[in-house]
Amino acid sequence: MSILNEPHGGVLIDVMAGDKQSKKLRFAAQSLKSWNLTARQICDLEMILNGGFSPLKGFMDRNDYESVVSTMRLGSGLLWPIPITLDVDQEFAQSLKRGEQIALRDPEGVVLAILSVGDVWKPDLSYEAKQVYGKDDSAHPAVAYMNSKGGAWYVGGEVLGLELPTHYDFRDLRDTPASLRAAFESKGWDKVIAFQTRNPMHRAHVEAVRRSAEATGAKVLIQPVVGMTKPGDIDHYTRVRIYKKVIERLSGDDSALSLLPLAMRMGGPREALWHCIIRKNYGMSHFIVGRDHAGPGKDSSGEDFYDPFAAMELAQRHADEIGIGVTPAGLLSYVKDRDAYMNHDEITDDMEVMSISGTQMRERLAAGEELPEWFTYPEVAEHLREVRPPLDRRGITVFFTGLSGSGKSAVANALRIKLMQRGGRNVTLLDGDIVRKHLTSELGFSKEHRDLNIQRISYVASEIAKHGGIAITAAIAPYAHARKMARELVESEGGVFLLVHMATPIEVCEARDRKGMYKAAREGIIKEFTGVSDPYETPVDADVVLDSSQGAIDDLAEELLALMVERGLL
Repeated sequence: MSILNEPHGGVLIDVMAGDKQSKKLRFAAQSLKSWNLTARQICDLEMILNGGFSPLKGFMDRNDYESVVSTMRLGSGLLWPIPITLDVDQEFAQSLKRGEQIALRDPEGVVLAILSVGDVWKPDLSYEAKQVYGKDDSAHPAVAYMNSKGGAWYVGGEVLGLELPTHYDFRDLRDTPASLRAAFESKGWDKVIAFQTRNPMHRAHVEAVRRSAEATGAKVLIQPVVGMTKPGDIDHYTRVRIYKKVIERLSGDDSALSLLPLAMRMGGPREALWHCIIRKNYGMSHFIVGRDHAGPGKDSSGEDFYDPFAAMELAQRHADEIGIGVTPAGLLSYVKDRDAYMNHDEITDDMEVMSISGTQMRERLAAGEELPEWFTYPEVAEHLREVRPPLDRRGITVFFTGLSGSGKSAVANALRIKLMQRGGRNVTLLDGDIVRKHLTSELGFSKEHRDLNIQRISYVASEIAKHGGIAITAAIAPYAHARKMARELVESEGGVFLLVHMATPIEVCEARDRKGMYKAAREGIIKEFTGVSDPYETPVDADVVLDSSQGAIDDLAEELLALMVERGLL
C-alpha cells in the first residue's frame, strides 16, 4: 500500500483563496456579520482549510450532519463518523439568512475564512450525544461541551479560507497534509505508519511503535494532537519537548515528528475511525490503534464509556474502505528478569511482570518519588517533574460555595490568615463581594451573568495556582456546571482544586441576614435570589462539607488546614 494513494474521497480539498481574492475578501469582510470562533472551532476550521478533513469543504449542513450522526456517513454515502459543526448562540443563528456570508474570526479579530450560510438549525443534542458518544452523560468531555459550553444552534456552509490560524510554537513541525506528503515523497518513504498520542510517551509506547513499524515495513511518524485534548492532560508544549527526546530513541532516519492541530472529542470507536481517515489524508499507509483508543475514561456511574477493544474492531472493520492499514498497538508489559517489554501472549507464569498505571505515575509525581528507568526515560521523567511537581509545591484553589450567610467569607478569611501565619506561600482571597466590586461590577444575577462571574473568578484563581500560589474563592456559585468548569480550569493548569461546601441550613442563613436580603427576596423585591427565587444545586463532589452552625469559624478553618496537610498539599 503506497502513500501516493488518493486521500479520503479521492481529492485533497483546497478551499484557500488566492492572494488577490484574499485581499478583496478581507476588505469585503468589514461589512459582514462576524462570528468569533471558539478554541474548538478554530481547530476544526484549520483542519478543513488545510485538507485534513477532506472531503469536507466547510461546516456540515443539516443533511450531512444528520446522516453522520445516524449512520457514520455523509449524505453522499462516504464514511465519516464525527459531526463537524459550527455551533452558535440563538441570537446569532436567528439573525442569519441562507446564502449570506459571514466572517469567521480568531480571538484577535483576524478573519480566517468566509462562510456562505447554508442551513441554520437547532439540533437534538441529546440524540447526537447518544448516537455519537454512546450516551447523554456530561462525564464525557464532548457531551459536557455540548451541554454547557457549545451553542444550541448549528450553522452549515462551505468556507473560503483567507489564512490558516497563526501558531508561534514549533512552526517547523506544523505540516499540512500536502506538505507532509511532499516530504515523504522527497525522502522516498512509500510506507508510513502513524502513532496517535495525547499523552507523554514512555518506553512501552516506543516499543509498541517499533514493533508495529517492523511488522509493516513502514517508516514511523509520531503525530501527537496539539489542539484540544482531554481536560487535565499535560500541556502540549511539555509533550512536544518530550516527543523530541523520544524520537531520538527511535531510528532517526526512519522516523519523524509532526503535529496535528485536531480538537479531539474523546469519542472512542468513532474517533478511532476518524483518526484513520485523517491520517489517510495526511499521507499515511498505516495507523496504530491502541487499547481504548481516544477513550474518555469513566461515565457518571463509574463504568468505562467504551469496551477497550471496540475502537480496534471498528477501525479494522472499515480499514479497506478507507484504504489504510490498521495495526493494533498490542498489550506490552515489562518483564523484570528479561529486562524487556513483551507481548502478553509471550509472557509465562514464572516471569515477574511490572507495570505502572497512569494513576500510579501521577501518584508518584505527586509524592515526589522517582519514575523507574524501565518505565520511562530519564529525560522524560525530568520534563514531567517540571510540570507535575510534588503536591506541596503545586498551586491550590480552595473554592467555597454555599448560600448567602452560610459563613463562606468568614471561614475563607480565617483560612487565609492561618495559611499566611504558616508562611511559604502567596495567598490570595477572592471574596464574592470584593470580586463583584472590582472584577464583575457590570454583571447582574441572571444565570448567564452568574456563570460569567464564576468563570472570571476561576480564571484568576487558575492563574494564581499556575504560578504556585494559593487562591481562596468565596462566592455562592449555585450551579454545578459552573463549579465543574472551575475545577477543570484550575486542574488543566496543573493546580489542585478543593471544593468546600458550606452546608449551613437556610434557616440559619436567613436568621443571620442583617441586610434583610432574604426578607426582600421572599417579598419579591429582590429577584433571582439564591435559595428563595433561584435554585442552589447542592454539590455532590465536594471535597469537604462544613456547617457554620455546628462549629466555630476558627475550628472550621483548622479542619480545612488539617485536610490540606493530610493530603500533602502543605
